[in-house]
Amino acid sequence: MTQANPLDGFSVERAQIGYVGNELQRPECILAEADGSLWSADARGGVVHIATDGTQRFIGQSADTRFSAAGSASVAQMESRLTTGTLPNGLAFCADGSILISNFGSDRLEVMDREGRTRTLYDSIDGQPIGKVNFVLRDSRDRIWLTVSTRVNPWTQALATGVRDGYVAVVENGRLRVVADGFSFTNEVRLDAREEWLYVVETTGPCITRLRLDESDPAQVRLTDRQLFGPAHLGGMPDGIAFDAYGNLWCTLIMVDRLVAITPEGELRTLLDDGDAAASAHLMRRFDDRSLTSEDMQRARGSIAPWMASITFGGPDLRTVYLGSLLGTRIPFFRSPVAGLPMVHWRAPK
Repeated sequence: MTQANPLDGFSVERAQIGYVGNELQRPECILAEADGSLWSADARGGVVHIATDGTQRFIGQSADTRFSAAGSASVAQMESRLTTGTLPNGLAFCADGSILISNFGSDRLEVMDREGRTRTLYDSIDGQPIGKVNFVLRDSRDRIWLTVSTRVNPWTQALATGVRDGYVAVVENGRLRVVADGFSFTNEVRLDAREEWLYVVETTGPCITRLRLDESDPAQVRLTDRQLFGPAHLGGMPDGIAFDAYGNLWCTLIMVDRLVAITPEGELRTLLDDGDAAASAHLMRRFDDRSLTSEDMQRARGSIAPWMASITFGGPDLRTVYLGSLLGTRIPFFRSPVAGLPMVHWRAPK
């Protein structure tokens, strides 16, 4: 007998949405730990740690002088680089508990310890500037997956034109290399439960693409069998994704501020629609005919998690859902009928 999908008949009840955190700035990405605490990216240049009792602490990035050496940049130069244009975006935990940061402002992949000491891991690839770094993910083999949305400057032009110059890179055996490219504004990526497929958000696709992991060469992973997953047009621009334990891929649609899920069979289900209907419809018309403006984007937003950007499963049973946003100052949460797929920092390594 086929197991019923736990999302059958489910939608998010607004009256059951709670909030955590206050005076946050651009809580785009959220990490949840098994003890119930949360870590949120913050536009002030760091992260906010929200403890289980609700108390919170902003941890600003500072240069890690332990990695400065003779002939390297001075501490003052390192500090300047960290404070100029920094905008933490995607976050992931290293095996030792430090935090990987894909810095959307400075175009770098960084690592920060829990006191804020930060160093740059990569700011170029194949001798060229790395581009608009967006998201970072660590897998059970301790590989780091990195997405770069575009190399267009200013990057906002990529949203309007739909240019396909985004790519996915991987850090493996101490080397960063491109493993797939030609994406429409690459955003978040996730691996399925068996780490057989990598799912890639193409924000201006607007769709989800997946690629199979080829592990035949023990020295380096390859991505093959590229294919569309779910509808070719999601009805909004996808931003963040996360799997639940059943295999549904939950997805935020930014600006139209809709939370949807794609079932294992590829069916699209709407779980929460918090957008302004008229502004959302106008936004997508302008998006589809490639005439989108910043004014169109500014008008389109909801009130729960304005510019809904990410989704995170947490809580002791992984059934509490947290929503990240670009314009919010707190983090909404609600209960799910199904647990989330545990992130790698919840699981023992292979």
